[in-house]
Amino acid sequence: MTGFGRGVASVGPLRVTVELRAVNHRFLEVKVRGATAPAIEDQIATAIRERIGRGAVTAAITVERGGQRGAPRVDHALARALHGELATLAHGLAMPPPTLADVLALPGVIATESVDGDELRPVLATALTAALGALVEHRTTEGAALIADLRQRVVTLRELHTAIAAAAVEAGPIIAQRLRERIDRALAPGAIAPERLAQEVALLVERADVTEELVRAATHLDAVGATLAQAGAVGRRLDFLLQELGREINTTGAKSPTAAISGLVVQAKAELEKMREQVQNLE
Repeated sequence: MTGFGRGVASVGPLRVTVELRAVNHRFLEVKVRGATAPAIEDQIATAIRERIGRGAVTAAITVERGGQRGAPRVDHALARALHGELATLAHGLAMPPPTLADVLALPGVIATESVDGDELRPVLATALTAALGALVEHRTTEGAALIADLRQRVVTLRELHTAIAAAAVEAGPIIAQRLRERIDRALAPGAIAPERLAQEVALLVERADVTEELVRAATHLDAVGATLAQAGAVGRRLDFLLQELGREINTTGAKSPTAAISGLVVQAKAELEKMREQVQNLE
């Protein structure tokens, strides 16, 4: 599910802003931008994982002191030491001495003033909690709409399932008559015993029977309905159930003996594909 949440917290001159953006993803993926240390990133990622189970979440952290973001500063001691080393190396290699730009481009010479982790952590936690609350509320609203849509599609699939079951009952005699006509055209009268003909017809009718597939499909539909009634993260379970439901619908289509059943199967596949797309947006 998509969503956005923003939280701001201040203690004295220290102000922390956290912005969270979430987009659809099959699993949970957390990216942190603007954190000052690995420990702080871990704090942010852990808090997000406690509230979010699925999606790609990006956390942007802004730290300000006295209304100003951390100002860049030059490490003069490091710059002098590096310049001396580079100058000695350049002299030994008969090369021009390093310029100021060369020294400033070296890692660590220019750094952003950081905030002590112990000072930052509680302020960050407050801002992060507010941002997560707003993000979860946003996603909850979207999730409720998705659940309502999926429930309606389950109703549609149940109606199609009932129609396929009714068409399958009517298909038996149609198949038998069709096969008899084809065999009569292919064989001379009396070339095959009536008993043998009846056995062959019964076997072909049995192969075209979709009763087992329909029973399993009904079970999966019940499980989908029950899962949609549950609280919490249900996206992955729905993924699995829709995959299994799709297997039964595909098998029914492959065994379909009549155009009526084939048409209903096509409708069921279309509805199922829409559900799969929606479930990818659901936590």
